Amino acid sequence: MRIDPRSHTPVYIQLADLLRKQIESGEVAPGSVLASETRLSQEHAIGRESVRMAVAILRSEGLVSTSRGRGTWVRETPRRSDAELAPGGSAIARMPSSRERREMDLDEGVPVLEIHSPDGEVQIVPADQTRIIRPQSA
Repeated sequence: MRIDPRSHTPVYIQLADLLRKQIESGEVAPGSVLASETRLSQEHAIGRESVRMAVAILRSEGLVSTSRGRGTWVRETPRRSDAELAPGGSAIARMPSSRERREMDLDEGVPVLEIHSPDGEVQIVPADQTRIIRPQSA
């Protein structure tokens, strides 16, 4: 896929789509570092701000992480743990507070799940690392 500057789709969206396909297909493996902003800008003949916006989309989707000095790399698929949703309980997805992001070491764009039990207990867990299960009825 090539970036088409004449398309009605903004170039940063086109680049985000291209990089997402490469990540999802395994062409760019988890843990791999993406090309630099400068290199992506040159390869696709688009501005660095468009590259930054494309990477921001992928970061908000939880596909990549960025760190000064390290660049941008593809996130590993996290191991999932099970959280039981009791009968009468509920689960709500939301974005974490700054404190929750720090405490759970969450990347930007990763939501949390609030799991509410019938007795009022609330458990907050990273959504990308949790599978909600319902107990089997007897």
